[in-house]
Amino acid sequence: MNQSMLTATNTLRQLQDKIDTISHNVANVDTNGYKSKQASFTDLLAQQINNQPDPSKETGRKTPYGIRTGTGAKLAQAVLSPSQGALENTGRALDMAFTKENQYLKVLAGVNGRNETAFTRNGALEVSPLGNNRSMLTDANGNPVLDENNRIITFQGRVADYAIRPNGILQVAYSDGTRESFNLGVVQIRNPQVLEQAGNNLLRLPQNANAANVYTDLKGANRSQISMQQGVLEKSNVDLSAEITELTKTERLYQFQSRTITLSDQMMGLVNNIRS
Repeated sequence: MNQSMLTATNTLRQLQDKIDTISHNVANVDTNGYKSKQASFTDLLAQQINNQPDPSKETGRKTPYGIRTGTGAKLAQAVLSPSQGALENTGRALDMAFTKENQYLKVLAGVNGRNETAFTRNGALEVSPLGNNRSMLTDANGNPVLDENNRIITFQGRVADYAIRPNGILQVAYSDGTRESFNLGVVQIRNPQVLEQAGNNLLRLPQNANAANVYTDLKGANRSQISMQQGVLEKSNVDLSAEITELTKTERLYQFQSRTITLSDQMMGLVNNIRS
């Protein structure tokens, strides 16, 4: 296989990864709190051919010295876009949305066969019955919502009303007239690119990662930094028109690379016929 085929084949695989990233964004355009990812590329290794043995004769040259032959491109990273999505009024008491970037709710989710803390921006909260007149607060996927001390938020009795304050305090009024308050578990993520996607619009901390370098628990005096609004949901921050435009450009590049392989094959066929 010649160099042009190798270069095109390497690049095709990476372009497919970018198409997958764009497709994932488009598929989640209506997912509450979803944050899009943007893929970027970098060059693979290149071969340097120094065709001028006397560097003194290259004085004043504006282009790179020698001839560089690349071996294609690779997907450097898929960067999470933290930008705020549009807010949609629902009027539902258990719907909430953050009004600051990089603030997430803490939930207890099953990841890789075990329960661990995960983070979500999807504020469509639900109440799941536990039996014996008890219930717990969950996210839209049924994962228990945690308080600031990583405890599952549960209610004892029939709840008549809910109020979510801007500082993340959930106030519950029971049908017997009693009231109870819970501090929702909220984190401020400083380095979102470190987090991994855990499915169902959840982010998780990778194994062996230092949590202190990635996020801050907003509890105690830090709760004043929380900013959320009741009765609204944050929509996805995916720009559908931009994603379709990028998909069209990427598919055109994919087509060019495929054409390169075809032309290389035809050229090799011509050479073989000449030899025969």
